[in-house]
Amino acid sequence: MQLQSVPELPPEDEVVRLSRSGRASRLAATALVLALLLAGTVWGTDDSFPFGPFRMYSTRADPNAPVISTRVVGLTGTGEEVRLSGGQVGLRRAEFEGQIARITQQPELLGLLADSYAERNPRAPDLVEVQVVHRRFELRDGTRTGDFEDIVVVEHGLDGQP
Repeated sequence: MQLQSVPELPPEDEVVRLSRSGRASRLAATALVLALLLAGTVWGTDDSFPFGPFRMYSTRADPNAPVISTRVVGLTGTGEEVRLSGGQVGLRRAEFEGQIARITQQPELLGLLADSYAERNPRAPDLVEVQVVHRRFELRDGTRTGDFEDIVVVEHGLDGQP
C-alpha cells in the first residue's frame, strides 16, 4: 500500500492586529450597548425592547389581581351578541389589542370590523353596534373564582341600521 503525500499548503497569513483606535472604537461600542441594556433594564418599558424588558416575560402577575380578557362583539337589532374576532373578521386578537388606544380615540374604526363581518357572513343579521368589551375575571391564589365583570370600553353605533 502506498501512502499519498500531503500537498504543500500555502504559508499562513500573518495575524493582523487591531490598531489602538480600532480597539478603542470597539470597546466604546460595546460599552454603549451594555449601558443601553442596563438603563433599559432599570428604567425601560416594552417600547424600549430590545434594550428594555419585555414585561410580558420579565415580570410576574399578582395571583390575586383580576385578569382582563378583551373581546369585540357586534350587536344585532334584537340585542344578540356576535363575536367579531379571528375568522369572523380576519383580524387576530393580538393585532386588535395592539390598536385599542387608537380605536378608543377613533371609535368609527369599529365600523370596518362590521363591514368585514358583513362581507364574510352575507346571510348573517345586520349589526347595529360594535363594542370592545373587557371581561375582568377575579382570581384568588391564581385560580378563577367564577366571578367576572364585563366593561364596555368603546362602542360605535353603525349608521343606516334600524
